[in-house]
Formats: sequence, structure tokens, C-alpha cells
Amino acid sequence: MKELELREIWENEEKIAHIHGWDFSYLQGRWEEEEDLPWDYKTIIEQYINNDMNILDYDTGGGEFLLTLKHPYDKTAATEGFPPNVELCKETLAPLGIDIRECDDPSNIPFPDESFDLILNRHGDFDAKELYRLLKKGGIFITQQVGGDNDRELVEMVLPDAEKPFPHLNLKEQKEVFEKAGFQILEGDEAYRPIKFYDVGAFVWFARIIVWEFPDFSVDKCFEQLLEMQKKIEDEGSVEGTIHRYLIVAKK
Repeated sequence: MKELELREIWENEEKIAHIHGWDFSYLQGRWEEEEDLPWDYKTIIEQYINNDMNILDYDTGGGEFLLTLKHPYDKTAATEGFPPNVELCKETLAPLGIDIRECDDPSNIPFPDESFDLILNRHGDFDAKELYRLLKKGGIFITQQVGGDNDRELVEMVLPDAEKPFPHLNLKEQKEVFEKAGFQILEGDEAYRPIKFYDVGAFVWFARIIVWEFPDFSVDKCFEQLLEMQKKIEDEGSVEGTIHRYLIVAKK
């Protein structure tokens, strides 16, 4: 395929890059990630949750994962800070009776002290001191997080001078943060696993969505690097990087 045709395809992916909630189904069959983490986030939650608990899902996205838990709606609350997702949650979660509140500041979550038995956070922001305030005595916080080394090989392929946006997000440093806030660490794990793209257009769409990892990325700016990716995919079948995840279960 000629460079002009490739540019047109990639610029179209760049133009249509958009996400509804936190749904990457647009890339189905064109990428792989989180296929083999050593833990299952939902299974971990199921070890601690029961129907009598008041729970909060902070940074719920579109509430997609929260709804899979099938927790009693009158004992379920959620926050979200990204305006399109806030509107989505108002349409999907609020009519069920879930207490959804707009919040983009993890240090000022709009609920009273000791409101929750369990707080969940998957790939969202957090403040250990604020979580401690919100949890009842004996309450549990469970989080799966994207680590500071996430996607670095891919970033460096197209933006070699980009700095890590969150260098302190790793299991060792964050366990210390929670312990200083008064928590007892019940579980902790960390993993580095492959992420693969099978076509450059899928990568372009992804990079335009994950703007904090790929700052100022554009097809025009990174065209030569994307051509190198294209060659690698043609030669090897995919272009590969590494995801970084860690898990913490902490008790007040």
C-alpha cells in the first residue's frame, strides 16, 4: 500500500477516535492486552463483597464494570469526572437507583465520613487519605491500576522524548503511601504483560484516546515513525509493547 493511502487511512482513524464510557470494543480483533494478568479484578472483589455492604466505585467510567457486579442498587454509589461519561452515567446508572455524583477531584469526594464498607477503583485516580476518610472501620479499598511504565516501548516508538506521566505509580511506592495513610495491606501484586497491535490504524486510534501517555501525538507529527511500525507489522505480524498493572487490597 502506498504511503499516501496509508496516511489517509491513519488520518481517518485519528479523526474518528472517540470512546463511549470506557469501551474499546472498536479495536476488537485488532489488538490484545490484559489477556493474561495473574489476577482477576472481579474475582478479587467477589472475595470481599457482600450484599449488605455500601459500596462506591470511584471513576466508574460509564459504569460498565460496576453493573457486572450486580450489587444492590440502593447500596451502590459511583463517581465520574469526565463530562461525557457523567452524562452517560446519569442515563444508565441513576434510573436504577445508583447514587451517581460528578467528581474529578480524588481528594474531595462528595460523601460524608465513613460512608462505605467497600471502595473500588479500576484505572482511576485516588487519594489514600480521602479513601481512609470515606471508609468505615474495617472497610476495604480494592484497586487495579495502570503503572508508570505502561506502554513505554510504544510511546518511545512515536514520541521518544515524552516523559512518563505518572512515574510513582508502582506497587512498592503505592503500598507505602497507603500504609502511611493508616491502611493495612491485605494483598498486593504487580505484572508486566504484552500489548499487541495488528494494524497501525488501531494503534493510531488508541494513541489518540490515551492522550496522557501519548501527548501531542498526531499522524502528521509521527508519520515516519508510523511507517516504521507498518513495516514491523508487515514483517512480524504485529507491533508489541508492555502494559504495567498493579493491584492493591487495603483495609482501614
